[in-house]
Amino acid sequence: MTALTADKAAAWMADFAASIAENAELLTDLDRQIGDADHGSNMNRGMKAVCALGSEFPDAPALLKKVGMTLVNSVGGASGPLYGTFFLRLAKELPSSGDATPEVWGKALRAGLQGILDRGKAKVGDKTMVDALTPAVDAYDEAVTGGAEFGQALQAAAAACAEGRDSTVDLVAHKGRASYLGERSKGVQDPGATSVTLLLESAARTLA
Repeated sequence: MTALTADKAAAWMADFAASIAENAELLTDLDRQIGDADHGSNMNRGMKAVCALGSEFPDAPALLKKVGMTLVNSVGGASGPLYGTFFLRLAKELPSSGDATPEVWGKALRAGLQGILDRGKAKVGDKTMVDALTPAVDAYDEAVTGGAEFGQALQAAAAACAEGRDSTVDLVAHKGRASYLGERSKGVQDPGATSVTLLLESAARTLA
């Protein structure tokens, strides 16, 4: 069993917020090339709002649900609804007791991914965060099936997420503002795939 307390979930969010802040300029620069030039600033604003929530929550799912709602309300563009839906679906699958097996965590991560798929209607190959998160969740499940512990599975997910992120450089965008550029969107790393990799890397650092 892997225990996830509200304090540990808050530490994950604080670490992710710090990573977003550190990489906000990169995220905005990537978005400047193929989007609205606001992904870094939007995500930074949203995660500052998340950090301001405090820690007065009865359990981790309650905190993560509030994180999802906060991101929907405070992050502009498509990122707020997508990240918000991810956390809302993730929270719904985690037990309030805080004790979850690696398999339950896998189910929660896949529910979060499915929420993004349902909300954004993107698929692998469209040059979005889906190109990073899908292989991450698959790698997590494969690691758990192979007998890996929770921390090892998260590390495998983070590594696969980074590979998926890197793969977006050579893709042509088919969703969002980047799709308006057609072939000109090729050669730039997708900002959403970049930020979701920061999320998985943060999880591997703080939750294991």
